[in-house]
Amino acid sequence: MRRHLRRLLVASGLALSLAAVVVSAQAGRHPLTGRQYAGPMSFEGASWLDRTEREREEAPDKALKIIGITPGSTVADVGAGSGYFTLKMARLVGPSGRVYASDIQQEMLDILGRKLKPTGLANVSLVLGAGNDPKLPAGAIDLALLVDVYHEFLEPQAMLKRLHASIRPGGRLVLLEYREEDPRVPINPLHKMSVQGAKREVEAEGFVLSTVNEDLPWQHVLIFTRP
Repeated sequence: MRRHLRRLLVASGLALSLAAVVVSAQAGRHPLTGRQYAGPMSFEGASWLDRTEREREEAPDKALKIIGITPGSTVADVGAGSGYFTLKMARLVGPSGRVYASDIQQEMLDILGRKLKPTGLANVSLVLGAGNDPKLPAGAIDLALLVDVYHEFLEPQAMLKRLHASIRPGGRLVLLEYREEDPRVPINPLHKMSVQGAKREVEAEGFVLSTVNEDLPWQHVLIFTRP
């Protein structure tokens, strides 16, 4: 199954295939919204995370401006993968800040570790998480960012509970997810989420949806606050 699973993208009228191999089989449907779990992408698809088209398709720097990351803050890149956003966030928080890059695959963290070496950045902590726990310090996180990853969780409510415990009161949980509502977004529907679906699942664990921003080419920016 791992060798044959493909995520189909369509961009500029061209069909592009990606060996987006999942780490484990999909585990049914969400009890609140009924969506099917996508399952996490394997490190074997890591090169797709660093594709040159990502700037055009996702506008990551614009996304970070919309979110707003304060120098000196403590942030988490949950489902960090190859560290595409980790490196950007590390520069934004500066030497007095801290980025926790959490992923469930040691191979992904190894890729990120190799990328960090030539940068001189010393404010990144690599964290090997679990499928139900990102392993972040309790009450220490100002902002947790999940980029195209929440829909992959096989135990989303357990992860949200752990994230709630890690994010300080008044802190933020931010999801970037491909827009399910827009059929023009050329992503497999299994890897999209609606605003209402995300709101229902995340708010069930004590967060409040405070901002919905649709200024990115393909993704929602959903900002939840921990009261």
